[in-house]
Amino acid sequence: MRNIDLSPLYRSFIGFDHLASMIDSASRNEKQTTYPPYNIELLAEDKYRITMAVAGFAEDQIEIEAQENTLLVTGNKQAKDEERKFLHKGISERNFERKFQLGDHVKVLSADLQNGLLHIDLERLIPEAKKPRKIQIGNSLIENKTE
Repeated sequence: MRNIDLSPLYRSFIGFDHLASMIDSASRNEKQTTYPPYNIELLAEDKYRITMAVAGFAEDQIEIEAQENTLLVTGNKQAKDEERKFLHKGISERNFERKFQLGDHVKVLSADLQNGLLHIDLERLIPEAKKPRKIQIGNSLIENKTE
């Protein structure tokens, strides 16, 4: 993998440092494992769902934390005292940490664990001030004062 030098972006584009940081962190996140497997669905415009296969984990063993534009899902299994002997072990019950970069104004609505699948619902909530608005032609706010 090649390393990309983003320092020209930092000194050339004012106000785009957040974008350069996201690109930099995305290139570092390639080292994430593929466990647990997950899907990202588009449910409707501005509504998303992340579904993670977390077989063998209970609700109290999974933590979900949203901070700024990062969603962190962590699963911690306590080591069992009993020693079990497997003839075949295909169900992985190892600890995991998965990070997702969220877009601006994307908020976590809910999380639910059913049948070994963790569902995390998200929605992009754009503030009214950032939504497009129609401008009427001929409605001037500045009155013409001729005295």
